[in-house]
Amino acid sequence: MEIKNVYAVYFSATGNTRKIVTTLANALAESFEVPLELVDFTRPFAREESYSFTEKDLVVFGTPTYAGKIPNKLLDYVKTGFVGNDALAVPVVTFGNRSFDNSLAELCACLEADGFHTIAGGAFACQHAFSDTLAAGRPDSDDMTILAKLGSAVVGKVGKMTEIPTPVKVDGDADAPYYVPKGLDGEPKKFLKATPKTDLNKCTNCGVCASLCPMGSINPENAAEVIGICIKCHSCVKNCPERAKFFDDEAFLSHKAMLERDYTRRAEDKIFTE
Repeated sequence: MEIKNVYAVYFSATGNTRKIVTTLANALAESFEVPLELVDFTRPFAREESYSFTEKDLVVFGTPTYAGKIPNKLLDYVKTGFVGNDALAVPVVTFGNRSFDNSLAELCACLEADGFHTIAGGAFACQHAFSDTLAAGRPDSDDMTILAKLGSAVVGKVGKMTEIPTPVKVDGDADAPYYVPKGLDGEPKKFLKATPKTDLNKCTNCGVCASLCPMGSINPENAAEVIGICIKCHSCVKNCPERAKFFDDEAFLSHKAMLERDYTRRAEDKIFTE
């Protein structure tokens, strides 16, 4: 099957999903000797656009896993902002060392409904957005080796393809409920209304956090003020040059501590090609 363009399409608040998607897409573009184009829909203005593809395009499409699925505040846009027009797609998700649960299955279902044909997919463990220690340094060289295997499998599959295959089979249930966060005591913890706090002794009101917030929820005139929805992506925490952003919600901190206590093992990446 002829490929004329490869696209890297992603939401990536802290950079790990971007790294996985662009590394894979770049390798595929080089293998097929075609141009690579990036579609980064992390920032709010990017989600004001809609994107269309063709049957000659190969799209690597990536999102992080939030509560075991696609981040729910992005779900409507993933369903409506992209038109596949029979493009081939490689859905990938990242997850913070606990589990990707049902996020990859949900992403596959969304892309198929959008008019893409999913031919392979993968889930890759990355450093958890909440933590400096959970899966620290991932994706690492071992993860990249597995990512390269996925790329090789895609190249081989496309090279032999004479007709559109059935959708790739992945683990999970697209219709499953969200994962319920638990705390150190094993009880469910609710922190939907938790928002980042600002150490005013450190903050210089440089505006970096406001400019990078995927929801546009930080006041650019006053970085300490949250004026919209917070999805706990930690973009503001990770990118603040003064380390002035933090979360102090007790339920959130208990959940974070549970993750750091119970999920210290190295989570395995998983790829799907059939």
